[in-house]
Amino acid sequence: MAQTPRPLDGIRVLEVGQLLAGPFAGSMLAYYGAEVIKVEPPGDGDPLRQWRILDEEGTSYWWRSLGRNKKCVTADLKTEEGRDLVRRLAGKCEALVENFRPGVMERWGLGPADLWQANPGLVYARISGYGQDGPYASRPGFASVCEGVGGLRYVNGQPGEAPMRPNLSLGDSIAGLHAALGIVMACLYQARHPGSRGQVIDTALYEASFNLLEGVIPEYDGAGVVRQPSGSTLTGIVPTNTYRCADGRFIIIGANGDSIFKRLCQAMGRPDMGADIRLTHNAGRVEHESEIDQAIEQWTASLGSAEVLASLEQARVPSGPIYSVADMMGDPHFNARGLFEEVDVNGEPLKVPAMVPKFSDTPGRTEWAGPEVGSFNGEVYGELLGLSEAELAELAEKGIL
Repeated sequence: MAQTPRPLDGIRVLEVGQLLAGPFAGSMLAYYGAEVIKVEPPGDGDPLRQWRILDEEGTSYWWRSLGRNKKCVTADLKTEEGRDLVRRLAGKCEALVENFRPGVMERWGLGPADLWQANPGLVYARISGYGQDGPYASRPGFASVCEGVGGLRYVNGQPGEAPMRPNLSLGDSIAGLHAALGIVMACLYQARHPGSRGQVIDTALYEASFNLLEGVIPEYDGAGVVRQPSGSTLTGIVPTNTYRCADGRFIIIGANGDSIFKRLCQAMGRPDMGADIRLTHNAGRVEHESEIDQAIEQWTASLGSAEVLASLEQARVPSGPIYSVADMMGDPHFNARGLFEEVDVNGEPLKVPAMVPKFSDTPGRTEWAGPEVGSFNGEVYGELLGLSEAELAELAEKGIL
């Protein structure tokens, strides 16, 4: 049976970089049809292959997801022969994504100006901690640090305590999303303007975090207000919080709409609060946030989480549990929406997350799990660049591949 087309079919992307931000961008593009050729150093390849929990083969489970659909090749970029292979590959691609520190690709002769000589239409996406210019450009840019500089950490956590982070590499993934979107937009522009030159997409990790700050900037400039961390609440919107139930489980309730708040009060058996003119609108509820949260906490603490959520669902109050991965994989809605895809890893099945958004006519899909180091050397270098088996063997003997 023929596979459905995907929105990025026919676009070839060269991924040069490692670990998270660049490879996440490549993963998104590959899922939606781009032919992504990932260049790794010979030997162990991308360090992510050995990060966190490893399978019986000694490879990270994370890699099987992040490396999906990619054609993995090796090239030692510390050698001129390895760099020449990348130049030749870039000449046959619509886009390139890299996440080295600014200046590294130029020192290797692989910067935009170098590659545009042979491929003037190449879209060149760069991901770094602080961008390609400015006084911080040369600083090492780990996502954990850049989330702090970009303002994301400042508003996260309990007031008066150390800022918190989620147990995820959030800044890298956010930056990867921005880079992938930039590549798609640049390729769309070229499709609409045939013959136009390629351009650089400059994505900084701290700026990707900065891009999520909602009204923080105009609130400060216009009113002099510095938004502070507020624990599990959302400043200026009440009630929206996390509450503990009698079974020890936490749930989230978002009843900040005026009519929704009244329905919440009915569900709690507190119609008096719903009729209280002080609490009719959000501004009044913000003023009396502590009183409202105490009433909700008292109610949830008296019932199990399932009973609380059932009452809120019947009352049409937005609410839900806080899921672990085990909860998600057992949930009928997640499964009905097709959020898990099964791949084959050395003859064994493994579930990886499906990617979103969903397309009605040209959906993305996982065709293979993250492959082994250099497993596409023969196909890519042989078929795309025309290298003979003897040439490939010689490069391997030299340690270039």
